[in-house]
Amino acid sequence: MSRTFEVLDPATLDVVAEVPDQGVAEARQAVDAATAAFPSWSRTAPRRRSEILHRAFELMLRDRDELARLISRENGKSLSDAAGEVTYAAEFFRWFAEEAVRPGGEYGEAAAGGARTLVSHHPVGVAALVTPWNFPAAMATRKIAPALAAGCTAVLKPAAETPLTALAVARLLTEAGLPDGVVTVVTTTDSSGVVGAWLNDERVRKISFTGSTAVGRVLLRHAADRVVNSSMELGGNAPFIVTEDADLDAAVAGAMVAKFRNGGQACTAANRFYVHAAVADEFVARFGARVEKLIVGPAGDGSDIGPLISAAAVDRVRRAVEESGARIAHQAACPEGAGHFYPPTVLVDVPAGAAILREEIFGPVAPVVTWTDEAALLAQVNDTEYGLAAYVFAGDLARALRLGESIEAGMVGINRGLVSDPSAPFGGVKQSGLGREGARDGLREFQETRYLSVDWPA
Repeated sequence: MSRTFEVLDPATLDVVAEVPDQGVAEARQAVDAATAAFPSWSRTAPRRRSEILHRAFELMLRDRDELARLISRENGKSLSDAAGEVTYAAEFFRWFAEEAVRPGGEYGEAAAGGARTLVSHHPVGVAALVTPWNFPAAMATRKIAPALAAGCTAVLKPAAETPLTALAVARLLTEAGLPDGVVTVVTTTDSSGVVGAWLNDERVRKISFTGSTAVGRVLLRHAADRVVNSSMELGGNAPFIVTEDADLDAAVAGAMVAKFRNGGQACTAANRFYVHAAVADEFVARFGARVEKLIVGPAGDGSDIGPLISAAAVDRVRRAVEESGARIAHQAACPEGAGHFYPPTVLVDVPAGAAILREEIFGPVAPVVTWTDEAALLAQVNDTEYGLAAYVFAGDLARALRLGESIEAGMVGINRGLVSDPSAPFGGVKQSGLGREGARDGLREFQETRYLSVDWPA
């Protein structure tokens, strides 16, 4: 009998489903299927690939409520948060449906004369996609859509905590007309074995990974052995800056989104708040009042914030708060009983150099630090190995832009608490990753550039 593993609802600890616990043999079979499908799919007309992706977009919106309930059950996030994720995830299918018919290319003359250059872009080949549990639909479509638009075939390993959404997306792709073997989902508890098998397989030409920086480093070392084309979307430590002339209503509203979307379990989540001393008390009072009103609980109970993904995650967040040396200024109520819940929390009087300011919290905790000197602020903000996202709220737009351009991050929200958009190049600098997802850049991650040099006598 084949092995299986249970998928649990982190809000109730009930078993949602059992799925196959596949291993190295199944991982290789998935590559067999992707390799067999690649010649035909890579030669499929861009318009046909576009039509399949656009149909997948329509099907995701058709099934949005059902998919949102599925995400809430295996991930724990609120139904409104999950529905928003489905809409966002579907947009990657629509965006890359439109990019699929614009593969691009160039025609030029050699500078020295005597030749013409024809530049074209081709699918890199079989792509291994590895996605996390925090956005099980969006992280899958953000990789699948550009891979398919480029003409690649793919093998996908979703997180063991949330495999059901990936399987549902795969079924919708089949309904949309995607041929067999073009995308294969491998569900497993043996992540290192499955991904290692793919990286050791000479037929796999690309890996796209979203997850922690620590795991990303391991995968990059492994990929280096075969010089595998690699895209890495890794950890973050996003600063949230509020200046003395900021619109505090807008800053508080932005903070609620930047910090508490998916319960703070996002690589782009605001991780540390730097608020000018002149407005710090008022910001904390307004922000804290909003936080205390958050309803924490299972998705079906009209909650604003769901559970963390596991008991280990709760312990890690609790330990980070206890060891921070900070004072809890505001906190929401937390339900008793089963479920991996942690109360949304605002911390003040955070000691300089506290670990909670340097490490990714990945939970609903907002440490607030005050500042007065802009140069010192920027030195603090940039004193991190991460550089994924940042947020700046300021009344003077020129100042906001200057601050934004001074922050070492791949994405900066200016007077808004959300930076993710399928039409924008998502990604970070420093230890936050390599490459970009979304926009035209996302398509290029799955393509190789070639050129023909044609003799052209003068």
